[in-house]
Amino acid sequence: WCGPLLVVLVSPRMAGLRVDFGVLLEPLGFIKVLEWIFSIFAFATCGGFQGETTLLVSCKGVVNRTVTAAFAYPFRLNTVVFSAPNPKRCGGTWTDVYLVGNFSSSAQFFVTLAVLVFLYCIAALVVYIGYKHVYQQNSKFPLTDLTITVITAFLWLVSTFAWGKALADIKISTGASIIPGIESCKAPGTTCHFASVTRMGALNVSVVFGLLNMVLWGGNIWFVYKDTNLHNQSSRISQSP
Repeated sequence: WCGPLLVVLVSPRMAGLRVDFGVLLEPLGFIKVLEWIFSIFAFATCGGFQGETTLLVSCKGVVNRTVTAAFAYPFRLNTVVFSAPNPKRCGGTWTDVYLVGNFSSSAQFFVTLAVLVFLYCIAALVVYIGYKHVYQQNSKFPLTDLTITVITAFLWLVSTFAWGKALADIKISTGASIIPGIESCKAPGTTCHFASVTRMGALNVSVVFGLLNMVLWGGNIWFVYKDTNLHNQSSRISQSP
């Protein structure tokens, strides 16, 4: 994504660097800064999450022993196993207990998009601030920017809703509803009670930032479009007698 705009930096016109931070006060530059910041929050709140689910187990020789299953991004829960209640594994009745579900595709899609957006925003801001005259003179740059903006807005829509659905399933797969599916808890003399799960407020925030990014990129389509020949041509047509 960064290539079409970064090519200007290695072109013969690189000598025409004209730094102008005033573009950051214009909608095109200001929104790009917001997109850059919000992309950071999106991948940080999702990619940096770590949590655990805790059960209380009573079995042969064990009373209310805490067992935990630690999980984190990218949320391959089916590889996460609970710790054993004791070294003797409840007299041999406790087998490895795994969480259920693999939500890595949705989580990685969301985080990867956020990282790519972060990099693209940096490239775009470099062009806006230092090479806006080249950007305006070469019609290919605004059109490329417009195409990437439309695609990115759509990808934020898809990735955010996919990640939101995955998050809802993660909450189910790490919550109290997992108890009936644990075979080891059905052994004679064994009881299991759900204790706790790490609060997922940060993951909820990541979905919110995904929605905000979708709105920002969708709204920015108009401001990028205004710099293209498409808008200039339509303006001339509407003004012609």
